[in-house]
Amino acid sequence: MKRFVALLLLSAATSLCAQEETSAPVAGVYRVNVRVEVVDAQVIHKKTGQPVTSLKREDFQVYEDKTLQQISAFSQDELPMSVVLLFDLTDSVRPVLKQLAAGAMEALGHLKPQDDVAVMVYAASARLLQEPTTDRTLAAAAIEKASRMESKEAAFFNEGIFQAAAQLGKAADPSRRRVIIWLTDDVPNIPSDDVRAQVGRSVPRGALHTEQQAMAEVLRVGAVVCTLLKRSEISDREDSNRSSAKIMDRMMYPPGEVYKYARATGGQVIEASGKKLKARLTELIDDLRMRYSLSYHPSAPKPKGKFCSIQVKLAPETKKAQKDVVVEAKQGYYR
Repeated sequence: MKRFVALLLLSAATSLCAQEETSAPVAGVYRVNVRVEVVDAQVIHKKTGQPVTSLKREDFQVYEDKTLQQISAFSQDELPMSVVLLFDLTDSVRPVLKQLAAGAMEALGHLKPQDDVAVMVYAASARLLQEPTTDRTLAAAAIEKASRMESKEAAFFNEGIFQAAAQLGKAADPSRRRVIIWLTDDVPNIPSDDVRAQVGRSVPRGALHTEQQAMAEVLRVGAVVCTLLKRSEISDREDSNRSSAKIMDRMMYPPGEVYKYARATGGQVIEASGKKLKARLTELIDDLRMRYSLSYHPSAPKPKGKFCSIQVKLAPETKKAQKDVVVEAKQGYYR
């Protein structure tokens, strides 16, 4: 996002900007183009899995390409969220789809009024059922519709994630924190064109996005990918049927998996079963609310398209005080 600010009115931005810092006179007033990168971070106790929610700005350090950055803005539970609920419609998920939808319904009540929600479904390709809305009645209706849908097509994870991220990238308000909540069993199909031709014809030939492209899109829009993983008997059977003969196909055409997307974006994977499913998803929403938002101005210019790595650490004194914790945050972004 490009944000131009008169020097007299320059203030710390809290949203993603798109270019390096430059200035030029316009009618006697200099205007500044400043890039600000925002990182969502969570600190979790390794043993309990519980988040640490009482930290301050001085407790964190942010590095870009191994260079320490100055944190220009810090907040917690202040910025509104844009959430995409992404439902897997494939055969192995169908036995637990209504349970996943019930969890999503419960989670709506834990969002703030200003948070908007979009509902998407996918198999080989993704479909938007409800555009972003703060109207919980509309969102609930879309979730109910998703719970009754099915697809005979393949589970192309990368395509679903790419389309969900692209939807978040259309947000009119770039200051919103962007989240994909993925409801699936983590059983993908090999996203080759041969498989597409058989059970993925909703995706035009040559239009299937790779894992690398999907990951780049997620990082480009700054989305956090969190998953509620619920398995069925079919899911377990599909896993056991994965033969060694398919290993080469998986290496050539990475199908994507929930843990990889979570690690890259600082998200979480929650495995739920039985009656705990609703509670686990509402816990996820509450944890998302209490994440820390850290903003900084990148200290060095980088060429467009370059991947910039990010590492969020605790300050040395804080690390001593907060023993046995892990910091989760996105691994980087593309210029």
